[in-house]
Amino acid sequence: MKTIEGIYREGKVELAERPEGVGDEVPVLVTFLPLHRIDLRAHGIDEIQAADLRARLKTFAADWDDAEMDAYDDYDTARAKLQAG
Repeated sequence: MKTIEGIYREGKVELAERPEGVGDEVPVLVTFLPLHRIDLRAHGIDEIQAADLRARLKTFAADWDDAEMDAYDDYDTARAKLQAG
């Protein structure tokens, strides 16, 4: 089994990446997830604090979105591969 993020748009699911080792016409299950909206006020964060946080975290966006950071999504597996090799 393989999990890949995607978006449902105009009646089709667009995958964020092409799955490796998966042929054409393979059965899939699609689960629709709720949009991730966090009630900041429920966490004691007002609009001014949220804007400040957004501004300070913006400097990390390029690093966070870098493809090489994907290794940290499953750090233990990546580390084991490095140690084995």
